[in-house]
Amino acid sequence: MSKLNILTRGLLKENPALILVLGMCPTLGVSTSAINGLGMGLAATFVLIMSNVVVALVKNLIPDKVRIPAFIVIIASFVTIVELVLQAYIPALYEQLGLFIPLIVVNCIILGRAEAFASKNGVLDSALDGVGMGLGFTLALTVLGTIREILGSGAVFGINIYEGDGILVFVLAPGAFLALAYLIAIVNIINKKMVKK
Repeated sequence: MSKLNILTRGLLKENPALILVLGMCPTLGVSTSAINGLGMGLAATFVLIMSNVVVALVKNLIPDKVRIPAFIVIIASFVTIVELVLQAYIPALYEQLGLFIPLIVVNCIILGRAEAFASKNGVLDSALDGVGMGLGFTLALTVLGTIREILGSGAVFGINIYEGDGILVFVLAPGAFLALAYLIAIVNIINKKMVKK
């Protein structure tokens, strides 16, 4: 598999949130606004890249019996770094994301990529996989947050798009499911058209 293919497949072809339907808890929980989606996506991307690199470096040193617990400890270390950095430098975003930051430790995207890819490939390929999957996850969360914010409150990234009341359902949990369903459908249509070409 080429390096470019490893890097780009997480954007549309194997998007973690929109195709593989992984990481739904943060996808639905934090995507109330574009900035929350972007913040969570970038935090998860950092953890994904760093944990993939470390797993690829130490994969031959970890006994099979403790492979998954070892991966979780590696992931938890990087999540702690992200949590402390957000708390120190971006406290408003830290407060918005709340419990979802420590939950990155058990995010199935990150553990799944460590197990399925990083533990079987080299450091560079694992880093590229982390970048691609992380950017795909960030893109999905940011687009979902943008849709919900525009339809729910008439603003995006704090900039008013229109005056008046938004559609309340998009601020609430059912709006996340509706917007996500349409996004998944759109991405599936795009992927099918790309396969036909």
